[in-house]
Amino acid sequence: MASRLLSAGYTLSFYARNPSHPNFLSLQSQGATLSPSPSHLAQSCDVVFTMLGHPSDVRSILLDPNGVVSSSLRPNSVTVDTTSSHPDLAREIFAAARAKSAWDGKLAILAAGEASVVEWLKPLFDILGKVTYMGSAGCGQSCKIANQITIGANLVGISEGLVFAKRAGLDLEQFVDAIRNGAAGSKALELFGERMIQRDFRPGGFAEYQVKDLGMGVDVVEGGDDDNVVVLPGASLWKQLFSSMVANGHGKLGTQGVISVIERINGNEI
Repeated sequence: MASRLLSAGYTLSFYARNPSHPNFLSLQSQGATLSPSPSHLAQSCDVVFTMLGHPSDVRSILLDPNGVVSSSLRPNSVTVDTTSSHPDLAREIFAAARAKSAWDGKLAILAAGEASVVEWLKPLFDILGKVTYMGSAGCGQSCKIANQITIGANLVGISEGLVFAKRAGLDLEQFVDAIRNGAAGSKALELFGERMIQRDFRPGGFAEYQVKDLGMGVDVVEGGDDDNVVVLPGASLWKQLFSSMVANGHGKLGTQGVISVIERINGNEI
């Protein structure tokens, strides 16, 4: 994402908790400037994007005393969080930013917050992908959780189909080609079917983050809003299967690696 913004001609500064990572060294070689802290970054930017691992990271970077929103967000600037996080935290960040008289939206490509801010940011989003405005603060995160529930079902279904096809003696490439244009076809099949067959589990998204995302949809929190609890037996099962990847030491593999769990249950490898 950062490289695309640089390529489009935007001036970019960044903060990284591990600045020696090759990705961040690459950004500096492309002309990006390393900031020493989140607060320093916020003081120098009109738009601040965050992409972090967990909701606790989002809270720390944005809402801690020296965080982006708490201490440093400039008037009429915008913070855009692209982390899969809790909708309630999104609303809390929105309220904190509004209290400082700054614009704020809880934004991803599944964008939410103030519609006028999303429209203002559209030139940036158009560089990164297709933006869809989902509604008030928190709606973008709720949409992302629903997306992860859906993709989890797709990945498990593709995994089971491939494992069954292998046991039945089918050619897996031929099987995928046979179903891709029917009702079983999907974007997930196009993206991950061949990778599963080739055992290419390089991550686009980590399996451990899928566990986190599904947990936000299915875990009942003590003291939470019972009126918003949704019973999702399938998603609960998907969470357990991705958790098995983590338990087997594969949490940093891509989510398509869930096929390894189905294989292990059946005592075979495709």
